[in-house]
Amino acid sequence: MIRVEISLFLKNAPGELGNLTGFLGDSGVNIDAITIQDASAYVQSLFEARGKSLKRIASSASYSSVRRDSAQFALIRMLVDKPDKAVELLKEKEYIFDTKDVIAIDLENIPGKLSSVAKKFGEKGININYVYGSVSPGDAKCLFVFSPEDVELAEKIFQE
Repeated sequence: MIRVEISLFLKNAPGELGNLTGFLGDSGVNIDAITIQDASAYVQSLFEARGKSLKRIASSASYSSVRRDSAQFALIRMLVDKPDKAVELLKEKEYIFDTKDVIAIDLENIPGKLSSVAKKFGEKGININYVYGSVSPGDAKCLFVFSPEDVELAEKIFQE
């Protein structure tokens, strides 16, 4: 099913994640899935993309400064049960964020299940930009979040 993912940069400092998750939780917003990564990897991908296009957006000194400063931030991606409310709260708190549609799927926790889902994307020629998920014990389902290049086509695959 299509869900809204919220991406934001968070200062890489003690207490910041607690503040973010705290005000969301205090406002009744539940986080269904979250991934956190060092933002410098994201910035590196921007540099590589810039290199492929041969277009320089800023001076080399600016890129070096951004790259150095990016280690001070984390890139957070999350799914919440009330995305409109979360967006409103993030705006009030002046966070820099973005939203995008992704595919969220509850999977059985059995060997090969993730592989079969990934193969469905491949069979339809849909590239997956990134994926993250949870693991649950026993018979509980696992939530996996896929960011495909074509969200609408990907959704149709799982409606069949």
